[in-house]
This record gives sequence, structure tokens and C-alpha cells, in this order.
Amino acid sequence: MICVSLDERYSVDFLKALHNIDFAEIRMDRMVLTLEDIADIFSQPVMLIATCRPGVLDDQKRKAYLITAIDAGAKYVDIEVESDIAFKKEILDKAGSKGCKAIVSFHNFEKTPGDERLIEIATLCFSEGADIVKIACKANSVMDSARLLGMLGQEDFKDRLVVVGMGEEGKITRIVAPFLGSLFTYASLTEGMQTAEGQIEKTKMEEMTRLLRQ
Repeated sequence: MICVSLDERYSVDFLKALHNIDFAEIRMDRMVLTLEDIADIFSQPVMLIATCRPGVLDDQKRKAYLITAIDAGAKYVDIEVESDIAFKKEILDKAGSKGCKAIVSFHNFEKTPGDERLIEIATLCFSEGADIVKIACKANSVMDSARLLGMLGQEDFKDRLVVVGMGEEGKITRIVAPFLGSLFTYASLTEGMQTAEGQIEKTKMEEMTRLLRQ
């Protein structure tokens, strides 16, 4: 599956319609939204991931955004592994009560940790209640990408991981990871609208996926 990541460069009206998009991540931390906007967006019959990264909004507002999205019908909610324990538990409990899948995510924007550390991180995320674990790391070499893809061969994590290699060296992971067991991959809707380094545009990703399947 290809998940389109969307942020403030798309209007609220666009997000409330989401024409021709089956699966998207809504980066609420990068948007100016009301709770009513969030309820409208996430009540659509589209698979949506509710994401609100720390750094811009305070935890109280982030929590309100995420809970509103879950109540409205978000298919997934993404919460960072380093989040405050009480904050994380409240979001995970709410998700569980609403049938919303909980993604616990780890990001490293500088490097890819070693094999043992990656396994430790994934194990921690699952121990905290994740349905799915997302590991996104900057890939500075081919070996970094190989290390991330190798996580998909861990039997304990089978069919419960999303791995992403950020940056130019990580692009290969975005293309092949779903063929190796990653539940989905992320893409931009159009060229120049990436929300993370190394993201590939949706139509290009679809074409590469089609060719690989052949």
C-alpha cells in the first residue's frame, strides 16, 4: 500500500474532499485546524493516519487533535515512542477503544542505528502497546538501507512493521519495503510536495510498483 503524506500545503477544503486518494497521512502538526475541521477530515470513508508530531503544538493541543481524529474515524494514529508515558497511554487506550490501529514510531533524522539497537527499539514499541511499529531513519549508505530492510526478516515483527530509509540513499527502501513485508510505504502526492527527505511522488511510486509486480 502507498500512503500519501499531506501537510499545510493542501487546503482544508482539499483535505475534507481527498478525491482519488485511498490512503493518506494527515500531518496535523503542520496545519492550522479547528477541532471541527479535524472531525470533518477524519470522518471520510478513506483510510487515514492521524499524525501530530511534537515541536510546534503543546501536548494538550496535540492530544485534543489526535483524540478528535480517533473519535471521528481515523484508521490509524501515529504516536512517537519518546512521547510522555501518560500522554502515550491515553492515546493508545482511546485508539484501542475505537478500533483505531496504533502506530508507535521511531525517527532518527541523522543516522540508522545498528541491528541490535533497531531490534531493541521495535521491541520497546510493541511492549508499549503498538499494533504497528514504524522505524524511519536517515540512510547514509546502502548498508543502512539494507539494515532497515533486514528488520522485515525478523519473525517476531512479521507483518507488523513499517520501515523507511530517509534521504537519497534510503529511496530504495520506499520502493521495495512493501514487497518484503512492510505494511505500507509513504509517498508525496506531487513532485516537490514531499513531507520527508527522499519521498517519491505517488504516480512514480505506483508505476515502479506495477513494474516490480510484473
